[in-house]
Amino acid sequence: MSNIITDLRQRFREGSISLQLIYINVGVFLLLTLTTVFLRLFNVEGLSFIRYLEMPADIMQWLRQPWSVLTYMFLHADVFHLLFNMLWLYWFGQLFLYNFSAKHLRGLYLFGGIVGGLFYLLSYNLFPLFQPMVGHSMLLGASASVLAIVVACAVSMPEYRLNLLLFGAVRLKYVALIVVLTDLLFITSANAGGHIAHLGGALAGWWFVRGIHSGKYDATAWINRVLDAVVGWFLRSPKSKKPRMKVHVGKHGKDYDYNARKKAQSDEIDRILDKVRQSGYDGLTAEEKRKLFDASQR
Repeated sequence: MSNIITDLRQRFREGSISLQLIYINVGVFLLLTLTTVFLRLFNVEGLSFIRYLEMPADIMQWLRQPWSVLTYMFLHADVFHLLFNMLWLYWFGQLFLYNFSAKHLRGLYLFGGIVGGLFYLLSYNLFPLFQPMVGHSMLLGASASVLAIVVACAVSMPEYRLNLLLFGAVRLKYVALIVVLTDLLFITSANAGGHIAHLGGALAGWWFVRGIHSGKYDATAWINRVLDAVVGWFLRSPKSKKPRMKVHVGKHGKDYDYNARKKAQSDEIDRILDKVRQSGYDGLTAEEKRKLFDASQR
């Protein structure tokens, strides 16, 4: 068992950010499912504590559990719900990393989920159709987060072709358009909350790409700053109260050469991203695609 745990931890550390998000979602699902099974052996209803992690439609109830705007996007109702979302996250997560960084993917997953959750909350309290359901409606699932990534890929690589079973090669912009239209058509269905959250996630993905391409803002920057601060706080050694003095080994020339190489690599990636914005991802050479992918893994 210890070897299995060690192997999983190693794979988690070495995997891409999309794989790490998949590991987290699968891990949360297994943990909650096993906990529920265990509690049922003692005739204890396990779903009672899970509801504190789901996103409620009632505003007053949500104010009592505001963390649910984050936790709901890591919960899934059943195996098929989890499998569907994780497959989309894996496929489009890899595409996303051709154009953007791992931090952007991490930030957009959370940003899309947050916007989707708030869309759901506001819609259920704004439209009279949903008023009878506000008191008992709960939202869960990574769909809004995943759709944010799908739409971001479609906006940044609209002409990219996906080979779909039974349909052949379909441009990415049409895949995203069909998904968004489907959600619009079904916002009055039994799963209205889910479809509304999807639309919020889609808006977040579009908003993110427009900001990056315009060079005016990064919608995920504030999320990544918070995450970096939290991770840094947990990784900080409690014994080290004083900052360590940095010791540079070697001559100043070596430092200069290192900085020059880093600057050249950064300039090359900027050039490739500019080329993607002008002619699309398909306009890159195989070498440029490789450099862009390698940079996204750093």
